[in-house]
Amino acid sequence: MAGRARDGRVHAPELALLASRGDDGRIALRCPGVGLWRGAPALAARLAAGEPAGELEVLGRRFVLRVPDGASGLVVRRAVDDDPRARLPVDYGRLLVELDPRAVGASDHAAATGPEAGGRELDGLVLRAPSSGRFYGRPAPDQPPFVAVGTRLRTGTTVGLLEVMKTFNRITYGGQGLPDEAWVVEVVPREGDDLDAGAVIVRLRADPPPG
Repeated sequence: MAGRARDGRVHAPELALLASRGDDGRIALRCPGVGLWRGAPALAARLAAGEPAGELEVLGRRFVLRVPDGASGLVVRRAVDDDPRARLPVDYGRLLVELDPRAVGASDHAAATGPEAGGRELDGLVLRAPSSGRFYGRPAPDQPPFVAVGTRLRTGTTVGLLEVMKTFNRITYGGQGLPDEAWVVEVVPREGDDLDAGAVIVRLRADPPPG
């Protein structure tokens, strides 16, 4: 069902992805309809039940695709390898994303600590966008930002909102490769910027700023 955000914008309708578990324990998320898929989550991103995994355009109408109950894990495979913003024609039952619930911390998926999952890059700690969408750093236009330079973050702290087809998803601090708490050095995107999956949202430091 479509809902209405606090600022009056209407949420897009939603569809749950089809899920099946293989003999190897991996979870296949498949398309629940026929249409054009876009907004693929980043490789090595962690997805949990209820989170978006792109959107499906059906005869000009767009639906947010949600991870179904009981499914979660690290993205180890997806149907697109290039630009996640591109629209991919898909049929009912097409494999879109494969999750590995056991991959976090596993040596054969060390990419979980790499750029697309948060963690460290050459110039320090970063938190990255789990999927493509439009970034909002405030809960409403007339309210202060969720975080600013110097803000102390703990696991679960809201950093911003990511709009995927009029549905607003909270971006929270935490993940593989990130400490339990950190301090914001820079908020990279501007209000309303369109982000790709894996784009840096905030740069961080693990120790308190001087003073």
